[in-house]
Amino acid sequence: MNTSNKHIVLKTKDLSIGYCSKSGVNSVAKEINIHLEKGKLVCLLGKNGIGKSTLLRTLSKTQHALGGTVYLNNQDLASIASSEMAKEMSLVLTDRIPDSQLSVFELVALGRQPYTNWLGKLSSEDHQKAKKAIAQVGIEAIAAKKYYELSDGQLQKVMIARALAQDTAIIILDEPTAHLDMHHKIEVFKLLQNLVKNTGKTIILSTHEVNLALKIADILWLMTPRNFLSGSLQEHIAQKNLEELFPSKQIKFDPVSEQFILQN
Repeated sequence: MNTSNKHIVLKTKDLSIGYCSKSGVNSVAKEINIHLEKGKLVCLLGKNGIGKSTLLRTLSKTQHALGGTVYLNNQDLASIASSEMAKEMSLVLTDRIPDSQLSVFELVALGRQPYTNWLGKLSSEDHQKAKKAIAQVGIEAIAAKKYYELSDGQLQKVMIARALAQDTAIIILDEPTAHLDMHHKIEVFKLLQNLVKNTGKTIILSTHEVNLALKIADILWLMTPRNFLSGSLQEHIAQKNLEELFPSKQIKFDPVSEQFILQN
């Protein structure tokens, strides 16, 4: 793919990911090469335990790479201070935040921490950014509610709004619909799709909702037992990459319906 005239916001060169422990190095995946263009919705797919969360943590600098390099806007990730990273990339994890008395507005406003003064006092701009994020996600009606009053679906929208308030070019989400029912899963996927279209931000998410991902993603990152593959749905279909995603007799990718189906 020719990317010479495109704004590449995230790039990796021969990236290796995994863990270091007392027993040695545990490599999860090697030779990951990414060239991600600005303003794309990316879905990261792969079976359990294959390294999706490890890749996202490595790309967001919350975990060190075993080898290779990650570039954020052509700058080596290793050279970017954490305070600057927080203005370029926001992260939404599946872990529930500790119980608190904070309201929805206060939770969303926490996204402004990279910009507040040392007292953490919100400026007029910070208030406006938080209000705008709440409006973008469509949660104005619950802005005064307390954290403990929220459903899982509402809380996930609040966490997305907090990432929007952080005002970063890239938002990374690890399994954002893991605890939601099907209605709210679809709602969150459509929300993320619309945010990419309306804001021009780049959104990367890992998910096990494979068929939903195939419907909405601009780019699919596939982590297979053999390698890492990146491309559009049509590119993956042409190269028969999706057949490698779940090597099982029970599930098969159907190129006609462009969905995974159960085998009889």
